[in-house]
Amino acid sequence: MAAAIKAINAKIRSNKVTDYLCSTHFWGPASNFGIPLAAVMDTQKDAELISGPMTGALILYAATFMRYALAVTPKNYLLFACHLTNFGAQTTQGYRYLAYWKYTLWFVFLGFGADSVCYSWGGREAQLAEKAKQGAQAAEAGA
Repeated sequence: MAAAIKAINAKIRSNKVTDYLCSTHFWGPASNFGIPLAAVMDTQKDAELISGPMTGALILYAATFMRYALAVTPKNYLLFACHLTNFGAQTTQGYRYLAYWKYTLWFVFLGFGADSVCYSWGGREAQLAEKAKQGAQAAEAGA
């Protein structure tokens, strides 16, 4: 039985493609891609659900392991791509968190490229005020 397993392993390792597909250099990043895929899907959800501390931790995690993916020998470009995707998605989530809970930056474009910038703390308050205004308007229209 051991000889049969050794023969199968030798057959797998003799081909570069099957050797790569049976290694942790492939399956580690492939299974890890669930994190950035979930983060990308979460960009469609309400910003109120975003955890700021967790998003910050995942940004640091992705940045650290992007570096690790290039530091190991041989370089693991699939792992790098996984963490680069995660870094981008988590940074987007971090921006959405800050825009909703802490800080909002609005660009209002007037005419052909002239713009004014309005800085405001508390995107959540602005969103709640807009919902209250729409509710009041709906109540007036129904009355």
